[in-house]
Amino acid sequence: MSPSADVSLQFGTFAEAAAHRRVLTAARVRQWVGVALTGPGEIAVRIVGADEGQALNRQYRGKDYPTNVLTFDYAQQPVVSADLVLCAPVVEREAQEQGKTLEAHYAHLLVHGTLHAQGYDHEAGEQEALEMEALEILLMGVLGYPNPY
Repeated sequence: MSPSADVSLQFGTFAEAAAHRRVLTAARVRQWVGVALTGPGEIAVRIVGADEGQALNRQYRGKDYPTNVLTFDYAQQPVVSADLVLCAPVVEREAQEQGKTLEAHYAHLLVHGTLHAQGYDHEAGEQEALEMEALEILLMGVLGYPNPY
């Protein structure tokens, strides 16, 4: 874990927020983000409902549906600075569809988003996608979770 990781956790207002708060403790979120950071970082994690998730995805990506995680990266050097926005209903649905625990899926998406904040991009090409996936598998193993793919 990056020794100089400043991680904050916020929850929007949405149904079932209490269940997600139980899974997403501040300590877990710090651990999951911290294991993926290679240096100092300031990361804000916000958990939102479908309406807010859809509005943000539409506004910033031009896609009119809620997605699992949005990474807003502001700086990579000298300190990684980013906001990670996760849409709770989408994360929950995907976890069920993929046969994962909600905890394991959140851990994976926070590792994934933190890697994006540091410049990793699985959409840049096949080699980049393979590199990012391999690193995610490795980091999830370090955290004690199975291969997310």
